[in-house]
Amino acid sequence: MSNTGDRILLVENDPEISDLIARQTLKSVGYQVDVVANSSSAIKKSLQTPPDLIIANLNLPGLSTKDLLVALASQGVDTPLLVVANKGQEHDIIQAFRLGAADYILWPAREAEVLSAVERVLQRVHNVRDNQRLDMQVSEINHELQRKIQELTAIINIGKAVVSITDQRILFQKIVDGGAQVANANIVWLLVREEEHKVFLLSAHHGLPDAWAKKMNMPLDDGVSALVALSGETLSMAGDPLAQFRIANLGKAVCVVPIKVQKEVIGMLIAVRKDARPFSKSEERLLEAVSDYASISLVNSRLFRALHESAQAARDAQKRQNVVLENIRSSIIDELRAAVQPIDQLTTGKLGSLNEEQKRSLNGIRSALQRLSRLAEKTTPPVPISLKKK
Repeated sequence: MSNTGDRILLVENDPEISDLIARQTLKSVGYQVDVVANSSSAIKKSLQTPPDLIIANLNLPGLSTKDLLVALASQGVDTPLLVVANKGQEHDIIQAFRLGAADYILWPAREAEVLSAVERVLQRVHNVRDNQRLDMQVSEINHELQRKIQELTAIINIGKAVVSITDQRILFQKIVDGGAQVANANIVWLLVREEEHKVFLLSAHHGLPDAWAKKMNMPLDDGVSALVALSGETLSMAGDPLAQFRIANLGKAVCVVPIKVQKEVIGMLIAVRKDARPFSKSEERLLEAVSDYASISLVNSRLFRALHESAQAARDAQKRQNVVLENIRSSIIDELRAAVQPIDQLTTGKLGSLNEEQKRSLNGIRSALQRLSRLAEKTTPPVPISLKKK
């Protein structure tokens, strides 16, 4: 086994045994060895700087090695202990194993036997540590995968909301809740530009304190978003540089992402952390993805409003046209009826006698006028198919 720089604590009061194990065997191959003469000193030193291995003689005076094993276990020290015992002390060795001893050396022993026992125990120590490191790495990888899945799920849910939710208030709330999730932020809010006065209004929030949340549907000056509204670029700040802005009252790290249509800023997504941990580039990109969905929702809202206004204008124009046509129709009917009346007077002779040919001509005219009148009464102004109610 190659030298790994392991630290060994030797608990031995016999100078000859101590010299053979520490100086001649272990230090000669590169191990760092500390030597103490009793269990009390071993306990104190193990608590201060836990070694990789403890070697202790079973025949220590005063506090025994068995007591040392019990004391170390009670203090939470999990350093393996290798006992040194004389031949004939097999019963004591078994008791030491029951108390947690890792291995043993029968004394007298050669240097190779001591080194073999030490390497055997340390190999187990290294294996345990390697497994712990692997477990930790696997745990970290699983944690990172779970976080990525949560982020992806949040982004997908926002995308679904954009295409399925027509209530903009609910949609904006989905956006800020998703932003808080993907960026690990304590507070997130959404500012949307009001078209008439070109000011940014608080449209939704996640975690804003009441003093700020009461600004709902009103301009909210946090001191930072105005810079992003002018630059059109994502801004991330943390720690001392943030102290000069009003937003520092909410947290110690902030990321402001513009919501743009082409190069025009139509809104902003602001995320705040209470601690000074800066937003990572990955978190900034996720917030930018959320802001893209917010941009799509705002554009869709504008298009829907424009189509609604256009359809309403078309309906109003059609109504006006129908009124004009109805007035014309009524006027035609009235005029036709007015024209029939003097003809009736002529054909009945009230206005003088007529010959048969004149009567036939007037009756033909009267019949034609009556047909036109009936046709006009049955006719109604047309309604375009696209504007008919279903």
